[in-house]
Amino acid sequence: MDPSPPAIALRPFELSDAGDFLSWAGDDRVTRYLRWDSVPSLEAAESYLRDVAIPHPWRRSICLGSRSIGYVSVRPGSGDERCRAHVGYAVGAEFWGRGFATAALRMAAHRVFDEMPDLVRLEAFVEVENKGSQRVLEKVGFVKEGLLRKYGICKGEVRDMYVYSLLSTDEILG
Repeated sequence: MDPSPPAIALRPFELSDAGDFLSWAGDDRVTRYLRWDSVPSLEAAESYLRDVAIPHPWRRSICLGSRSIGYVSVRPGSGDERCRAHVGYAVGAEFWGRGFATAALRMAAHRVFDEMPDLVRLEAFVEVENKGSQRVLEKVGFVKEGLLRKYGICKGEVRDMYVYSLLSTDEILG
């Protein structure tokens, strides 16, 4: 059973989420550590939802009531890499520090381990400077496995990242 506080839901994105999506995905504070740039307009938000979010294998809107306040994404591997998946997430800045990202990630982990029978490992790559995201992962039960030096490019800069994992056999905390 998924923990309930805070009261959020995960659901597939819809084109009608464009306005809400723009309100948080258009904020440079929210997209600072994401691989994609802030969304500049309602038209760009609609295009992103239609072309990227909706067709994604497992990208969910984090909803507070009917309002989209963020996302959680799980990208499963294929072939010999089908045992693992990459996880990413973000919530609007006005919702930071209130447990929404933690609750959404916890819900997503429960669901994807149930829905993806070959999945045994969720991975997250987090920039060293992104302390908030590190806390979210640790509250859910992810284990920091190590530092990957000069591992990923974000906003044109090569960055150091921590790798975190959660195994299907690990306890999901909370």
